[in-house]
Order: sequence, then structure tokens, then C-alpha cells
Amino acid sequence: MSTKLSKKELVKRGSTIDPTIHVGKEGVSDGVIEEIKTQIKRAKIVKVKMLPAAGEDIKDVAADIANRAGVKCVETRGFTILLCDPKIAEN
Repeated sequence: MSTKLSKKELVKRGSTIDPTIHVGKEGVSDGVIEEIKTQIKRAKIVKVKMLPAAGEDIKDVAADIANRAGVKCVETRGFTILLCDPKIAEN
């Protein structure tokens, strides 16, 4: 991809995919971070589903994941986080 995508375009693409990573009661482990990095390299856009039983604020978890994995958090909605490769997102 040579052009950067706006948030609106990223959300539109994200709406067509299913969550491929699930965060449970244990929270965000190093294994989850590594899996996110791997999927971002392959697909560029990844959707993460967090179980309500995790008991953490979704926005805090999204910020933690984005920071640790080196990705951009496009949007949080309900218990779902949409992440993308920072190379394809507009600032």
C-alpha cells in the first residue's frame, strides 16, 4: 500500500473483518502482543476482542497494546479494539 488511509477508511475496512485475537481474564500477555505484531505484519489491520470479564477499561487496554506492540489504535467500540500498522494510517 503506497497511500495512507484516513480513520474513516480504516474503520470501513475494519468493519468487514472478524476479531482474530481475544483477550481474556489474564489480560494482555507477551504472547498476545507477539501475535498482534505478527498479524499486523501480515494483514495490516487487526481486530481484537476483549472479554467483559477481564475487568479492565477498554481504552486503557487499547493504549497499552498500541504502546507495547508499536501499532496504532484506530478505534475502540464496545469490547472491540481496531488496530492497524502505523505505516498505513494518516496522522
